[in-house]
Formats: sequence, structure tokens, C-alpha cells
Amino acid sequence: GEGEPVMLDIKEASQEGMGPHGLCVGATGSGKSELLRTLVLGLAVTHSSETLNFILADFKGGATFTGMADMPHTSAVITNLADELTLVDRMRDAITGELNRRQEMLRKAGNYANITDYEKARAAGAALDPLPSLVLIIDEFSELLAAKPDFIEMFIQIGRIGRSLGVHMLLASQRLEEGKLRGLDTFLSYRIGLRTFSAAESRTAIGVPDAYHLPNVPGAGFLKYDTETMVQFKAAYVSGAYRAAGPVQSGRSAQARSALFTAAPVALPVVPEPEVDEQPEAVDDALADTVLDVIVQKMIGQGPSAHQVWLPPLEEPPALDHLLPAIADTPERGLTAPDYTALGRLVVPVALLDKPFEQRRDVLYRDFSGAAGHGLFIGGPQSGKSTMLRTMMTSFALTHTPSEVQFYCLDFGGGSLLAMEELHHVGGVANRLDGEKVRRTVSEVTGILNEREEYFRTNNVDSITTFRQRRAAGQLPDQKWGDVFLIVDGWATFKNDYEMLESDVTDIATRGLGFGIHLVLTASRYTEVRPALKDLLQNRVELRLGDPSESEIDRKVAANVPAGMPGRGLSPDKLHLMTALPRIDGSSTVEDLSEATRQTIHAINEHWTGEAAPAVRLLPTMLDAARLPKGSDYPDFGVAFGIDESSLAPVFVNFETDPLFVVFGESESGKSALLRLLIHQITERYAPDRAKIVVGDYRRAHLQGVPENHLSRYCAAAPALQETLEGLAGSMSRRMPGPDVTPEQLRNRSWYDSPDAFVIIDDYDLVATGQNPLMPLLEYLPFARDVGLRVILARSSGGASRSLYEPVMQRIKELGAQGLVLSGDRSEGALLGNISPSNLPTGRGYFHTRRRSGQLVQTGWMPARH
Repeated sequence: GEGEPVMLDIKEASQEGMGPHGLCVGATGSGKSELLRTLVLGLAVTHSSETLNFILADFKGGATFTGMADMPHTSAVITNLADELTLVDRMRDAITGELNRRQEMLRKAGNYANITDYEKARAAGAALDPLPSLVLIIDEFSELLAAKPDFIEMFIQIGRIGRSLGVHMLLASQRLEEGKLRGLDTFLSYRIGLRTFSAAESRTAIGVPDAYHLPNVPGAGFLKYDTETMVQFKAAYVSGAYRAAGPVQSGRSAQARSALFTAAPVALPVVPEPEVDEQPEAVDDALADTVLDVIVQKMIGQGPSAHQVWLPPLEEPPALDHLLPAIADTPERGLTAPDYTALGRLVVPVALLDKPFEQRRDVLYRDFSGAAGHGLFIGGPQSGKSTMLRTMMTSFALTHTPSEVQFYCLDFGGGSLLAMEELHHVGGVANRLDGEKVRRTVSEVTGILNEREEYFRTNNVDSITTFRQRRAAGQLPDQKWGDVFLIVDGWATFKNDYEMLESDVTDIATRGLGFGIHLVLTASRYTEVRPALKDLLQNRVELRLGDPSESEIDRKVAANVPAGMPGRGLSPDKLHLMTALPRIDGSSTVEDLSEATRQTIHAINEHWTGEAAPAVRLLPTMLDAARLPKGSDYPDFGVAFGIDESSLAPVFVNFETDPLFVVFGESESGKSALLRLLIHQITERYAPDRAKIVVGDYRRAHLQGVPENHLSRYCAAAPALQETLEGLAGSMSRRMPGPDVTPEQLRNRSWYDSPDAFVIIDDYDLVATGQNPLMPLLEYLPFARDVGLRVILARSSGGASRSLYEPVMQRIKELGAQGLVLSGDRSEGALLGNISPSNLPTGRGYFHTRRRSGQLVQTGWMPARH
């Protein structure tokens, strides 16, 4: 009747209710949000949190359910979905996961058909956990469906199975277009129609146009819950200021007494003044607590807290110590997590995984011990790739010792890896501008791979697992390296600037895993990595991409990774993740991350008493010739004149097999010093009766350089050199094999018995002007190996490109001469093979042979004699 309370019973029809699901439509200003708040509060104050829980979602804005998150009944309050559409799919996963959780509870408890049977068994004494009914209220669901049309499938699923699982749904919206519900309306058994924008919307919502004609008063509406019954109501209001009940005024009870009426005056009884209680100062309604606030405050702590369906989104990155057990100092392993179950097993935590379907978060571990031993971290600019690398390295440092893993890093991503160079696990960090260290780092790792491959062969090691076991047991004390990681941060830049090293890195990826050598790359997009290499990098993490449509995990899910939030990404299982920070102080701030990382590295180093990772060895800027093998130490290899960059091993030139040698270099590049060294090595290699030296030295740099017993003639001017080489040409003609020479003599060159003739010319650019004194030897150059002629020329690189067509130099190049290109002007172009001069330290150059070109070497330094 009129004036009576209107009761909304959301139980299902079989339990004489109006539910389980309903619809609420109301135009702006109709009181829809206030009605929803009243409904929630009315249910909350009449039901324990043990029997009823709420999921409250507001697609637009966030004021509808403000203040209700503190109620013990609340499983989730989800707001502002319109501003963060990436959370809509997360909400679907969370709600779908809750449906699945309830189904599993019913199944595991004894295959109960529905929540009613479950609660009956529980009431009868069965040892079952409470399974509260769940009311899901979604405000502005119509706009939610416009943004995510496929969301209706979840609504239909709830409509279909929600009754048996105790899940009730109330969908609210300002507008309702025909056809929007697409079959969902059959599940919405009760309808609440507040004032609507049009008669058509009223007809769609409650079947009649009456809601369109309601008075323009908030809260006026109709409740329709079967085919005929429709009740008009005025909604209660819970957002008004709360006013406590007024003070109770006490007074003396007056007892009536009869008295005789006369005309005489009667004295009135004395009535004491009533006591006036002090009234508190009035509080402005805008500042006063509302009815909702007061009731929610009263409910806090009353009853068990609801099961949390909606965990907060991944917004703050966790510190790395949150992903590991307690960190402590141990005598054997230094600063580590002693309770971590995978110590030393190449499995490390790097991020926090969001699992909304399972309503929990897990740690993302990366396992480098097996087939996925190579890593690829993909992400757009400023997506957190370098931070993930630092987190991975710090995680390794906290779970592995510097003897178990070593890192060698190439930092092409902005310099953040340079901070890791102090870590004892790191053998070196090279950036883009340090070309020598970049090349040496790749060469060092390649050298470790080659050495280990040979070690496995000679020591009968059948697998890297066996190697790790033996090394951990202390059976391989001569093996300095454990599992070695080559880190390349910024693959595209590395590939562009050091194209010649790409094949070496690919080779490391191809052969490395079998020998404990790992490669980890970062790239901005998948197409930067060639398919042959990408297929080898199986341990992948995909951060926010510049273009989510390029995702190789899931394009649709990748589009939901929020932009502008470094560290957010996807795991291979399509789960959202947040990268941990490389710090162990429990803080999630990034402003002081550099200092926190430095302190973390300092703490790890401070607690480690063993040896650090072997550092990258670099070519020395000055190599003392005494450190090279003597000329007579390796006669089969020739004479050593320097060490190479790739293996830091001696480099030899064998004049027995390659009798022609050319040196190019600018002034003070080390040409004359190299000739001094070669003369010294030759005189050690050959006895005086086996080698004679002719020196052409117009600038007199080698006056004291050749021992007298090896010196044939020292020529400081053109006439002397011309005369000497003409005589030598005559000697060469007599050495040419005649018709009586036998094949055996040709093989061992025994048809003549004369010393080899070494013609050493310094500053050949001065010698080859005008009449070239070397012209008499031109015809014998092709036969130099057989007739004992050895020619060593050194000339300035300035103008060398023009001199290449001078007859003697052209012929020497055509015959495949070995040579060294020292420092010079790159504009000269290729001088030997494809080697052009470049700016190099003194004594350093590129060695060219018929078998290999472009090998960087540092020549030995031998000071001039005085």
C-alpha cells in the first residue's frame, strides 16, 4: 500500500524472490547512483559478510561506490574503467575466475549441484567453508558494452550459471538502446526503471513507457518483478548528512490528585527550571559525515572480510627482495637468499605476474639452465628493457656466486648497464663509443667458448651439466669461468655500428648453450633480430611495444599493456607482469634507483670474499717486444711481431711461405719500430749464413738496427740501393732452376746453397720516386719463395692509394702479399684487401693475409739502438 516500504528480494523465483538478476535504468539526475548505494547499504546492514559479498564496478567516474571499499562485505570496488580500458579485460578475468573458484569449491566439497545444497550441508554440520552469495553491481554497463562488446558474453554466462553459484547481477545504466542486451534480457528477472530519457527506453526497460513520465524528482521509479506486478516507489537516501537523535529531556512525573473546588485561591506548585544540556556546535552539512559514512564505519571489523576478487593492478614495481626469501650473509655464498630453492641453478626471479583469473600474484622466474638458455627482452623506447637486464643480473648476483656466473655486457641502450660494472659478477661493460672494448668483449666470450669446446673434447666431458657438477665439486680448479652471459642491450644499434661482429654473436648463440655460454639481447621490435638468431632466443619477455600489433605473444593482450608505465609487459603465458627493481631495500620508488642499485652492488661485493669474474683483457697500448716469443721459438710459424685482439695470442709472419710483406701507416704510427722488430726477429730466427739483409733507409732510422754479421749492405741513398739490387737481381737469375734440376731438388730447394736475401725498405714512398731501384727485382717477385727472395716494404699511408698502381707495389699486391695497415687517413680507401686506414693508437693495425683479413693486432715495441 501507499507509504509502505518497498522490499527488493533478489533471491531466485524458486525461493519466492524476484531475482537472481536485474536491470536498473535511469537518466541523469534520476537518482540512479543514490539508489545503488541505498541497495548496497540495505543489503549490507541486513546480512553478515559471511553470507553476502559485493563486487561494485563503475565504468565511468568513480563516485557511485565511494567509501564502500571498507565494508567487510566488499570483495572488490572497481572504478574509472573508462579511463583505463586495459583494466576491463582484467575485470572480466577476475569475475570469470570467481565463477570458476565457486564451481571448484562446490565440486571439491562433494559435487554439490548449487550453493543452496552447499549451505544446507554446512548448516547440517558439514565441515565446509562459508560460501557467501555474491552481488555484482555494474554501473554504466551500457557504455561498458559499447567499449568492449564481447563483455556481454560474461554477463550471459553469469545469467546462465550465476543462480547455482550464488552470484547475483544488477546492471545499471543511464540509457538503454534496443538490441543492446542481445539475449541477456531473458536473464534479468526484475527491472528498476527510474525516470528515463525517452519512452522507448522505458518500454525496453520495464515494458511500458511510464518511467518516461515520472516526475523530475530524484529517486522516483518503478519496480517490475514479474509479468504483471509493477510497484511505484520513492527511493531512500543515504548520502545526506547524518544527524544523531536529540537529547532526551527529563521531567518530574506529575501525579493527579482530586481536590475540592472552591472559590478560594489555590497556590500553584513550584516547577523547577529544566536543565539545559550544552548543544554541540552545528556542523555544516557539506563537512558532516553522511549516513553511508557512519554506517560503513560501524561495520568495519564486524564479520570476516570478504574474499578479495580484485587485487590492485600492477602499478608500483616491487623491489627485488620482495621476490626472494629473506636475504642474509652466508660464509659460503656471501649475500644471498639462503632459503631460495634454486641457488646456483640458473633460475632467477625478475618480475611479478598478475593472475586475475586466479585472483593472486606470482613471481615470474626465468630459467636459463635448459633449452631456453638464451634470452630476448623486447620493448619499445623507455619500456624498461635495461632495468629488466639490471634486475636479472642483480637476481643472479643474489642467488649465484661470481664463480658460478659471469656477465660481459655491451651497453648500447643509454648507459644504465655501466652502473653494473662494479659488481663482482661482471667481467666488463663496454659502451658504443669504446670500439676496442666492444670487439674485445665479443672476442673474449668467443675465446671462452672455443677453449671450453676444446676442453670438453680433451677431458671427455659429455655435457654442460656434467661440467657444472664437476666444477661445483671442486674437480676443475683450472676452469675460471662458470656459466658466461653475453649481454647486448640495444641490438639494433650494435648491429648497425658493429656489423662485422654480428656473425660472431650469432655463432655464440648457435654453439654456446652446449658449453654454458648464454646470450641475452634487448630489442625494440622483433624484426630487428634475424629469424636465424631469434629462433635461438627462447627465453622471452615482451614489455610494452611501440606498436602492439607486432606482438608475437598476443596482439590483443599486448594492446592492454599500459603505455607510460616502464616495466609493464607480458610473459610468454600472456600474463601481465611488472618488472622488479634492482634494489633490496624494499622500496618501490624509481627516483633514487641509481643510488639504491649502487648500494645493492656494494653490499653484494662486500660480503663476497672470493675472486671476482675475470675482467675483459684489452690489447695493451704499449707491447714490450720482450713479451713476444723469440724469433727462433716457433720456426714452423715464422717470427712473431705482435698479438691479435681476438685471442691476445702472438701473431706470426712466415717468410718461408709468404715472402712479401707490406706496411702502411702515417707518421709516428709505428712503421719503423715494426721494421726494427722484424729485423731483430729475423736475425734470431736465421743464422748469418742463412740470411743476409739489404736495408734501404733514406732517413737513416736503422743505422744501428742490423747486426754486422747479418747485414749485406746498408743503403742510405738511391745510387747505392740501385747498385746493390742490380747485383742481387743477378744473383736471383743464377738461382732460377735450370733444366738439370731434379723434382726432388725443386721440392726441397737444394739446387742452390746461398743465404736468403731480405730486402727491407723503409719509407718506400721516397724510394719509388723517379727511377725505382726495385725494378730489377720485379721479374723475380713471382718466384721469390723458391729463390730465397724476401721483400719487406714500409711506406706512408698518405697518397698510398695512388701508389698502388706503381709497378712494383702493384705486382706485390697481385702476388697476394701479407701486410699491416697502421693508423692513417680513412679517405685513402682500401689499401690491402678491404682494409682502409683508420685512427689507431701507435703500433696498432689491421693484419691482412691471404687466409684472413682485418685482424686487429698490437705490434711489439722495440726501441731504437743508439
